[in-house]
Amino acid sequence: MAQIIDNISTIASNYDVIVLDQYGVLHDGKDPYANAIECLNNLTKNGTRLAVLSNSGKRSDTNTARIVSMGFAPSLFEFVMTSGEAMWQDILNGTIVEQHFFSIESNSGDAINWAKGLNIKFENSVKTAQAILLMGIPDDHSTLQLQDILDQAFTKNLPIYCSNPDLFSPRAGGQIVVSPGTLAHSYRKRGGKVIFYGKPHKPIFDGLKKELNANRLLMVGDSLDHDIVGGHTAGWDTLLIQSGIYASDFINNNHDAVLNRLIANNGCKSPKYLIESLK
Repeated sequence: MAQIIDNISTIASNYDVIVLDQYGVLHDGKDPYANAIECLNNLTKNGTRLAVLSNSGKRSDTNTARIVSMGFAPSLFEFVMTSGEAMWQDILNGTIVEQHFFSIESNSGDAINWAKGLNIKFENSVKTAQAILLMGIPDDHSTLQLQDILDQAFTKNLPIYCSNPDLFSPRAGGQIVVSPGTLAHSYRKRGGKVIFYGKPHKPIFDGLKKELNANRLLMVGDSLDHDIVGGHTAGWDTLLIQSGIYASDFINNNHDAVLNRLIANNGCKSPKYLIESLK
């Protein structure tokens, strides 16, 4: 069973690098969580190396800028790695051969901004596309609103490149929204081809470990499906944050009982540590 800790500093010296998820750990998409900035400042003052591993469909520099805009010093993080960055690199190096994409994005222009430096084109119609880029879903959209696009893609036997495998994401006020991974898994279950970038898939963990040149790594996240499963698969220790997507589960409930239920529902191993929030 997971060891409950009150402060991450009590275990920091056990690791070469502490790797942090972004949404649900550092911030809620709008504001940093209470104590998060102070916590990370204290860790780095004591010599702890920090990195970010996020299932954001956007590139690393875009995410770094967003984190910094919330008050986190850029010097806190040795490396920021995103699933969107990993896919961008695979298009650049020729691993992905399609050049004509239809994009599904959180905000108009996200895909075009993400693709700067790449020799690809975004189509206005699924009919002229070679693949679907699934990088985000507008918070005010339901999956049903996008079903027609997926139906067209399935009829054409188009692959989906999912650069944000998260199933759900936390938002301000405790709201939980559907994320691209939910659509991608539905498409794959239907028989469509999906290529996932990001957690819990091992390559992104291995790539970050190589960049950091470290052996003892701790993955800190709020999702069993992505952060904890991915960390275990990569051979890293893991710490689960209670105040992210599982916040409503843990409120006023027995921590061990809730964690056991969540683990059983997700079919995964227990994280090594459990903490209420980043502090």
